[in-house]
Amino acid sequence: MEDTAKYLIHADFVVDGVVERSDVVGAAFGQTEGLLGDDLAIPDLQDSAKLGRIDVSVDSEGGQSFGDITIASSLDRVETATLAAALEAVERIGPCRADVEVDRIEDVRAAKRREVVDRAKELLATAFDEGAINADDILDEVRESVRVDDITDYDGYPAGPNVDSSDAVVIVEGRADVVTLLKYGIKNAVAVEGTNIPDAIAALSREKTATAFLDGDRGGDMILRELGQVGSLDFVARAPTGECVEDLSRRTVDSALRNKTPASAAAPIATTQSETAATDGSATPAPTPEPAPDTAPSPDSDDDTEAAAPPTLAEHASAVADTETARLLDDALARIREVPAAEVVDAVADADSVPAVVVADATITQRLLDVAAQRGVASLIGADTDEFVKQPLATRVRTLDDART
Repeated sequence: MEDTAKYLIHADFVVDGVVERSDVVGAAFGQTEGLLGDDLAIPDLQDSAKLGRIDVSVDSEGGQSFGDITIASSLDRVETATLAAALEAVERIGPCRADVEVDRIEDVRAAKRREVVDRAKELLATAFDEGAINADDILDEVRESVRVDDITDYDGYPAGPNVDSSDAVVIVEGRADVVTLLKYGIKNAVAVEGTNIPDAIAALSREKTATAFLDGDRGGDMILRELGQVGSLDFVARAPTGECVEDLSRRTVDSALRNKTPASAAAPIATTQSETAATDGSATPAPTPEPAPDTAPSPDSDDDTEAAAPPTLAEHASAVADTETARLLDDALARIREVPAAEVVDAVADADSVPAVVVADATITQRLLDVAAQRGVASLIGADTDEFVKQPLATRVRTLDDART
């Protein structure tokens, strides 16, 4: 079958319990039986050599099982895609609840062509005598090496070599941003490495003219708010909406820094987008979050219209720790909802207003991470974490201890 297969179906599964390989194979046979009619019954397709054996890899940890399913197919594209979709109908494996998701359908012939191309590239690089060397390429490589070598640290955080000596500093999110700015000749950048702003960088922002240069997403909005609470910013520059500083061209970096705005006038990108959508009618404004008791204005306040500022992320983490509860927070870190930690998966899945941050006194499981990523949650903070089979890049995962320090 491997010699005649045209496609390989790759699917991932997560099971809320401990199961064996035979349980997975049995579920694939049993729960797709009769679903697609006799022409696409798995046993008949295997008997006629149109479908290969069901290869299963399964591991178990922390009371969960996870792994992958691979099936070789010599059916056509439509039949193969239909059969792959049928696998996602599997809802139980053995006695346990399960989720099956098709990762990809691989064209075996395309894979072979890729192998040929990769081997050809290797032969071009190694099998021929080297020709003339371009002087510009050599100079560019040396310059790049020097720039990367220039990266240093400020109190343990990635920084350019001029952060200490310069009167101004550019505060970015991560090491890759510092490297990008070094590549473009900007040597006074320092990275905060997350939404929990280090005390040393907060103090630095008060001592120098500080510009925050952040990604054009909700993560950048969260860092901007945190810097506003613990530091002192003079200016704010942002990458274009949905883009990261580390991926910007020299021209875009120069434009963003040249057009920076005073910190007092800077608005979060996510907020600006939602306001624009509400104005032009393209989206319905999100429901107003329930006011949290610890963020409500005091009855004795002289000004009834001024609400107290929401707690910081560190304060939310401290409040949730050892309480077996979970908080769903919006972009401004205001509480949308508080639920028992055991119900956090369903709360995120069913939330009318998608939370930007979830803080839970619970283990972050693969299931919780998958649901959060599907809903668009930017950050998950839990008591501890499982080992993940796959981890979406769009959802940041940390522990309560990390958020409190």
